[in-house]
Amino acid sequence: MPAIKEAAEAFLAHKRIAVTGVSRTPGSHGSNAVYQRLRDRGYEAIAINPHAESVEGDPCYPSLSAVPGGVEAVVIGTRPDRALATMKEAAALGIGDVWMHRGPGGGSVDDAAAAWGREHGIRVIDGGCPCMFGPTADGGHKVMCAMLKLSGNVPRAV
Repeated sequence: MPAIKEAAEAFLAHKRIAVTGVSRTPGSHGSNAVYQRLRDRGYEAIAINPHAESVEGDPCYPSLSAVPGGVEAVVIGTRPDRALATMKEAAALGIGDVWMHRGPGGGSVDDAAAAWGREHGIRVIDGGCPCMFGPTADGGHKVMCAMLKLSGNVPRAV
């Protein structure tokens, strides 16, 4: 199993990343923070929400398969009970990297979805946040990462 830092670097090497669960109401959901950070750091961030046509002035798509040109990686920011469906859609589309977002709470991690993804050749990061690593990190997220490694909400290896 690769260390979380290596897995995060590989994930963030992708430039076209979908973020599921992005809300029409900025600031109301962690997915929006991830979406904004990726976009602000030069990534082509793609918002996914089946109930919105646009998010923060950008186009929003109802599913991964609806994104013109596809995506290279996915951040799951929905409720955990929706993670397996997203994982299966990612596998069907040949997406090999999926990050299940989790901060201090339960987040979007679903153990069965993570296991299913790994069984089907997807590199799954099951916890933490892309904003804790590499070019998307900031001081606050780095501190949070260290603390959440102690609680297990950020895995040491994936």
